[in-house]
Amino acid sequence: MTDRQLRLSGLEPFVLTPEIPFVNVGERTNVTGSARFRKLITNREYAAALEVARDQVENGAQIIDINMDEGLIDSKAVMVEFLNLLAAEPDIARVPVMLDSSKWDVIEAGLQCVQGKPIVNSISMKEGEDEFREHASLCLAYGAAVVVMAFDEKGQADTSARKIEICARAYKILTEEVGFPPEDIIFDPNVFAVATGIEEHNNYGVDFIEATRWIRQNLPHAHVSGGVSNLSFSFRGNEPVREAMHAVFLYHAIQAGMDMGIVNAGQLAVYDQIDPELREACEDVVLNRREDATERLLDLAERFRGDGKREEKVRDLKWRDWPVEKRIEHAMVNGITEFIDDDTEEARQNAARPLDVIEGPLMAGMNVVGDLFGAGKMFLPQVVKSARVMKQAVALLLPYMEEEKRLSGVESSNSAGKILMATVKGDVHDIGKNIVGVVLACNNYEIIDLGVMVPPQKIIETARAENVDAIGLSGLITPSLDEMVNMANELEREGFDIPLLIGGATTSKVHTAVKISPGYNRGATVHVNDASRAVGVVSSLLSDEQKPEFVAEIRAEYLEVAEKHARGEAAKKRMPLVDARKNAMQLDWSAYAPVQPQFDGVRVIEDWDLRDIADHIDWTPFFRTWELKGIYPKILDDEKQGEAARTLFADAKKLLNQIVSEKWFSPRAVVGFWRANTVGDDIRLYTDASRSSELATLHTLRQQTTKRAPRPNLALSDFVAPEGTAEDWVGGFVVTAGPEEAEIAKRFEQKNDDYSAILVKSLADRMAESMAEMLHERVRREYWGTSPDENHTLEELIAEKYNGIRPAPGYPAQPDHTEKTTLFGLLDAEAHTGVTLTESMAMWPGSSVSGLYIGHPESYYFGVGKVERDQVADYAERKGMEPEEAERWLAPILNYVPAARPALAAE
Repeated sequence: MTDRQLRLSGLEPFVLTPEIPFVNVGERTNVTGSARFRKLITNREYAAALEVARDQVENGAQIIDINMDEGLIDSKAVMVEFLNLLAAEPDIARVPVMLDSSKWDVIEAGLQCVQGKPIVNSISMKEGEDEFREHASLCLAYGAAVVVMAFDEKGQADTSARKIEICARAYKILTEEVGFPPEDIIFDPNVFAVATGIEEHNNYGVDFIEATRWIRQNLPHAHVSGGVSNLSFSFRGNEPVREAMHAVFLYHAIQAGMDMGIVNAGQLAVYDQIDPELREACEDVVLNRREDATERLLDLAERFRGDGKREEKVRDLKWRDWPVEKRIEHAMVNGITEFIDDDTEEARQNAARPLDVIEGPLMAGMNVVGDLFGAGKMFLPQVVKSARVMKQAVALLLPYMEEEKRLSGVESSNSAGKILMATVKGDVHDIGKNIVGVVLACNNYEIIDLGVMVPPQKIIETARAENVDAIGLSGLITPSLDEMVNMANELEREGFDIPLLIGGATTSKVHTAVKISPGYNRGATVHVNDASRAVGVVSSLLSDEQKPEFVAEIRAEYLEVAEKHARGEAAKKRMPLVDARKNAMQLDWSAYAPVQPQFDGVRVIEDWDLRDIADHIDWTPFFRTWELKGIYPKILDDEKQGEAARTLFADAKKLLNQIVSEKWFSPRAVVGFWRANTVGDDIRLYTDASRSSELATLHTLRQQTTKRAPRPNLALSDFVAPEGTAEDWVGGFVVTAGPEEAEIAKRFEQKNDDYSAILVKSLADRMAESMAEMLHERVRREYWGTSPDENHTLEELIAEKYNGIRPAPGYPAQPDHTEKTTLFGLLDAEAHTGVTLTESMAMWPGSSVSGLYIGHPESYYFGVGKVERDQVADYAERKGMEPEEAERWLAPILNYVPAARPALAAE
């Protein structure tokens, strides 16, 4: 059967699938509907006009309506010129265009130069069927979809009966005579103003909704659109009431089948958040529920005139009358970018040099931000927003500073210091590093960010060439800890003495004190556990007055930490591997019948719905990424962090909705099941039911800490049936939110918007974890069927109130990251998902999750902890790995210091 979906494109394709309930068509690039846009076009201020288009896309418009029907301009020539300019702006041109004009020659000129597949708005039968057929045939030839107005020789349709009559007639001509694809037909049954005081207008909202319902039920595959702002024309000037009317109208029209509309996406109230009294009054008007509906809404309108967001902004604009220095400070503290270009330019005009603006009002504003952040009165998301303002201002000043430098031949710098930052070799995670970099940049430090997977020699060469004042290393996976140790040794060997900052999820003060700091005696090594400490640490390390005392204190503290750690480890009793195995968990396999999965081998999972993934997000770790510590949703009402958390959450939800509606990510997954049995501490996988041919072996590690009975020394193999007891199974998976996050984040960074760049990465991470949770639920209920009747809430899923586990290589139950190679080979994960492994076994893209499935109802998560030489030697032999190589991968859990290895440079 033919896939009957509306397919459009700008630079990127757009498919109107059933999962997209409504398409926002941006209305502000229309000279008949926007006085500002009309003025810009009339004055040929095309750069500013393009910004209007860009704002529409950034505010959620999935299509932009472009109309140049103005009596004082050459509509045809301007339409062509604007479309050509727009084509050079990829962040705007990525969405499809709706060519809007009442003049056919303007539309055809647009069709001849627009890229992708557009929509023509509009054609109708107002001049008769012959012209209608001709225009429709030309649209078909140009490959465009069409908006068909409910308009014929008798005029515009106002009642539902007339709307239905005209649309049915047009549909028949288009599909049966012209051969137009029905999915490319969009009917506009005419949105007219209600509450005008004229009785005949009272039912216009109902007429549109009823006609919409009929069209969707009786004209297969056709769509319905409308110009929503027409509805509230009677209340022009009262934006809060207009927005409420639009939201109420759309709520009911979308339920009836309206799936597209020309709206201002940035000014649309949320139906559930409209004041209940105003919402009821609007519904009475839109649905024509009572005779006095218009009068009642008019009475309420004045009271609500000042309650809308737009009016609120006007009241808040008193600060625009302040001196420019105070305006810049206010913008910095509140993260407002709207006026910063104008204010920066004004400050530049008043200053002797452009650099004075940075050293003066901009840095003064950021000092206020730093003081508030240090005092706990601002939180990380707010600081990153402040940094966005700073970057935008500096970007405006930069050309003037470059010109001044060219003319004078003197290079000036007001930097407080130059910091090199990098995610170490083999690691792909950089959210935390980017946050620290933004915070340091806010405090006047110059940041050289080398990105991810940076080899040590590149760090050393760049540090030397740029004469940096400090180096910051970041890492998430455990092999990165060893890379940091090697990096410290290399810095010592190369004669560096600058400070070394250590950060990342797997790092700790203990590891820094015990493993990293001893290898770098020339310089100070400091663990920075969050962004709020970074500024104070760097400031102390780069201060001639503070550095000696600060470094002495750090070294004394780390020496104490290392000694305390050594005493603690010495006090922990560990048993030989042979004794640990004797104390393995003993499950009653005679009383357990393993469930056979629905399929053997591998299956690619493609039916992912971004909205469903978004709805399954566990938000608590998201807030922790932004250093807001608390449990969601309680954190939103936290006395101290609540306001920052609510603002961050609102920004995240807005961006998440854009990710979902515009399909920014392409989630992918693969899952597999294999026959399995345990042999010692290994899990053997078999090719078929005879279990005579081995497919692969999964190796596990066993706890060696001495435990009191009946507590066992666990290994993951304990939860899989031993050979000869039962026919058991093991599963595996890889999921990814998609590779798009990196490019999207890069686009934000290029626009000096680190806040949105970090936000999109943190959301991608959460969506990958959400996919892992959703897939595991599907595995338990369907693919494997170990819990077919399971019915947990989202909270219960997050709390893991289910049977079975999904341990991941590199995590506490199996600390060896190299087990991922076996898993990826079994799943053919790279081919099926695009996820690859770095040399340190990190997954790329970073928003990816992998692991095993173990189904036994008594299985649970645990940590292997420290291991001894006897187990490492045994493990290396089982894996066919050299002992030195096993030590490298197991370095973070070794209970001994391995023999020295060659320096990195030699390797």
